[in-house]
Amino acid sequence: MVQTLISMEEAKNATISELLDKISSNENGLSASEAEKRLQQYGPNEITEKKSSTLVKFLSYFWGPIPWMIEIAAILSAILHRWEDFLIIFSLLMLNAIVGFWQEHKADNAIELLKQKLPLEARVFRDNKWLEVDAREIVPGDLIRLRLGDILPADVKLISGDYLLVDESALTGESLPVEKHVLDVAYSGSVIRRGEMDALVVATGMGTYFGKTAKLVEEAKTQSHFQKAVIKIGDYLIAFALVLVVLIFFVVLYRHESLLDFFQFALVLIVAAIPAALPAVLSVTMAVGAISLAKEGAIITKLAAVEEMAGMDILCSDKTGTITKNELALSDIKLFNDFSEKDVLLFASLASREEDQDPIDNAIITKTKTVQDFVGITDGYKVIAFNPFDPVSKRTEATIEDTNGNRFKVSKGAPQVILSLIDSKDINSTQVDEDVNNFAANGYRALGVAKNDAQGSWHFAGLIALYDPPREDSAETIKIAQTMGVNVKMVTGDHLAIAKEIARQVNLSPDIMLASSFLDMPDSKAQDVVETVNGFAQVFPEHKYHIVELLQRKGHIVGMTGDGVNDAPALKKADVGIAVNGATDAAKSAADIVLTKPGLCVVVGAIKESRKIFQRMNNYSIYRITETIRILLFITLSIIVFHFYPVTALMIVLLALLNDAPIMTIAYDNVKYSDMPEKWDMRTLLSMATILGIIGVTTSFGILYIGLHIFQLNHEIIQSFVYLKLSVAGHLTMFVARTKGPFWSVKPAMPLFIAVITTQLIATIITVYGILLPAMGWNLALFVWGYALIAFIITDLIKVRAYRLLNHTGIRFHR
Repeated sequence: MVQTLISMEEAKNATISELLDKISSNENGLSASEAEKRLQQYGPNEITEKKSSTLVKFLSYFWGPIPWMIEIAAILSAILHRWEDFLIIFSLLMLNAIVGFWQEHKADNAIELLKQKLPLEARVFRDNKWLEVDAREIVPGDLIRLRLGDILPADVKLISGDYLLVDESALTGESLPVEKHVLDVAYSGSVIRRGEMDALVVATGMGTYFGKTAKLVEEAKTQSHFQKAVIKIGDYLIAFALVLVVLIFFVVLYRHESLLDFFQFALVLIVAAIPAALPAVLSVTMAVGAISLAKEGAIITKLAAVEEMAGMDILCSDKTGTITKNELALSDIKLFNDFSEKDVLLFASLASREEDQDPIDNAIITKTKTVQDFVGITDGYKVIAFNPFDPVSKRTEATIEDTNGNRFKVSKGAPQVILSLIDSKDINSTQVDEDVNNFAANGYRALGVAKNDAQGSWHFAGLIALYDPPREDSAETIKIAQTMGVNVKMVTGDHLAIAKEIARQVNLSPDIMLASSFLDMPDSKAQDVVETVNGFAQVFPEHKYHIVELLQRKGHIVGMTGDGVNDAPALKKADVGIAVNGATDAAKSAADIVLTKPGLCVVVGAIKESRKIFQRMNNYSIYRITETIRILLFITLSIIVFHFYPVTALMIVLLALLNDAPIMTIAYDNVKYSDMPEKWDMRTLLSMATILGIIGVTTSFGILYIGLHIFQLNHEIIQSFVYLKLSVAGHLTMFVARTKGPFWSVKPAMPLFIAVITTQLIATIITVYGILLPAMGWNLALFVWGYALIAFIITDLIKVRAYRLLNHTGIRFHR
């Protein structure tokens, strides 16, 4: 349902009479019947959304992104009454769903927050009289009155009145109110801070700028690289298992063995192959990492963002409040008419009032407190009258009395307005204009200062340059980010000159372009342009969305910071949407990460921590795939070559229980982070896991040979003997997989070490004393431990050499 009669662009350009004509309204307002008709036609003035139930959301975590074969394995377990297998698989699925849902269920409420920003009632002119109506009943064509404190109920064009000061922070995140006059447009969700005007409603509900933003938030969804990686790993292991199952099937047919036994053991192989615990362990790892990030000032609202941030190679950062302080500071003073710098500061400070908390006044007063010998000078002057700034006069004025009882006036404001007070003979206006332009070229905002004399004649004292200075840590933080392989691009709504000057001060290249310059280019060319420049000026929210989209098409993992409602679509679209400190609720809701501290240093700290988390996930993935290959290939070859089942189905269940559940402590492991963006290198990951898996198969056959031919153990004891080796060697493989150098290069965290020792002591006691499994005694158990430790050292040596062959020696890691 379209809730607008014409586009906002048409509304901006149309005159009042043209606009009234286009939307079939008049100066007496709509009639009640016409308003009712339009309400039926265009629908209520409200933000709507497609909403899933809580149950549906929870089930979405239960089923995805885990490979579908895990659920199939659970179903097969139930059909064949293998309840131990079913319970383990179901428990792991449930754990993954709970972790994901609990971390993220509060984050997906951006549209609900937008709805809460809309007003309850509005004043409407209908049938030639003013009425109070429910804001939901406003329609395009209505005439409404806007007053101090009102929240705009719709997108409007201002048609009468002096001016409005409109707080658009809910939309843009900018703290300073925006000046609006007749023929300007104002947007739904903005708050009136000063003034009173009448306006014509142009768009309502989902047709408003606010509503379109909500729609973009709903549409801007991407599949994370984490989800893709889990699916790829699952596909690899499932394909591997299916090949082995088919191979065994033909062997069973050839040998005329029981098909029922085959299907039961095929299930065991499938359960062993499918990484049921993989998503759960990775989710827990990210959840634990999210707690660490929160301590650094970065709250994670979507778990997958942890992994995305580790791989982020481009960060599009807001200028205001992130790179800069979001507060004005006095930069320079240009003197006129023999006034001194101290005079200009004195007049400017007398024309300021600290209690108003005006950003310009605060900048001037702060500067006076830092100037030597200036403190206390203003105490000798008394303010008799003070006229604050307003958008009509565009200046402040104060009547001052000195200690001798002499009175004079001081004023500060827009240079052209201050010049209009001065006799043209007293000042060279061309020089003032030139100085104002020079300030603007350096990104500074100029402020004129004047004082009158005893005869009431005004004299131009000087120009003050104001700007939003960079944060003290911005230049160093950007440098650190760049050394970590993250390309920082400045994104600002400010003018090009300001953007270039700030870029120069924070050691970014001043290669900044206007956001509008690439809009008309073909996408292929625009992608190259956006990729190469270092920032964008005069950016509108829709530009941010397009910038993210273009960079993603070039294969980059993109981070985007934002703070306003209108940033929400770009934050949602980005691989890592970052709501900065002080952002609006809707921006926080759309973002993946919410910063609770100002500045880029928090982002860089979060990048380091996320790369550590990624390393833990990568290490576990290698371990899990290695174990799957080792067990599957060993069991399959034992059946085919030796006509021997080396372990029972119960033993495989115990392996899954004792080896996978405690391994979740890898979330606390000590790791080193990479100095370059991380990504799922499936070639290296699967190659290394396959190499380690084949080594594990070889050592498993070694212990099987020893048990059969040297110790000459019976069938049942051999199975316990082999089971303990698979269990102990399996956890030792974790210590091999967790480093790229020798296993001692990074000390394991105590929780991981204790978990491994505890579970393997349990596995040892089970086999020694015959709990659930045949008893084999301490001598055989100690032999298995010794054998597994020797195999562990040999495997680690081979691993180090394998990494060198896989070209991973060039990547540096840090604590």
